[in-house]
Amino acid sequence: MIAIKLRPVGKKKQISYRIAVMEKKSKLVGKFIEDLGWYNPHTDKFGINIARATYWVGVGAQPTDTVHNILVDAKVIQGPKIALQKKSKRPQEQPAAAAQLDAAPAAE
Repeated sequence: MIAIKLRPVGKKKQISYRIAVMEKKSKLVGKFIEDLGWYNPHTDKFGINIARATYWVGVGAQPTDTVHNILVDAKVIQGPKIALQKKSKRPQEQPAAAAQLDAAPAAE
C-alpha cells in the first residue's frame, strides 16, 4: 500500500519535513517513490506540487493525518481537517475508576 508521509530532514531541534510518497511499511528515512514538497512545523509553512499530489491521491495513496491536513490547506483534498491528538505522558486511570463506580451500585 502506498502512503504520503512526512520524511524528517534537518538538524535536531530544527527539524523540517519533506512530503514524500512511499510504501506504508517503509522506514521514514528509507527509499521513497516521489518527493512532493516540504513542511516546516516551526513556521507552519509548506510547499507542495499540487499536480503530483492530486495524481497520487487519485491513484489511491493514503496520506497520514498531518499530511491530510496539509493537503486540505492546499485544496488538494476536499473536506474537513482531521483533529490531531497529542499523546498523554501519564497513564489513563479514569476508565478503571469509572468501571469501579459502575460496579458498586450493581452490588447493592
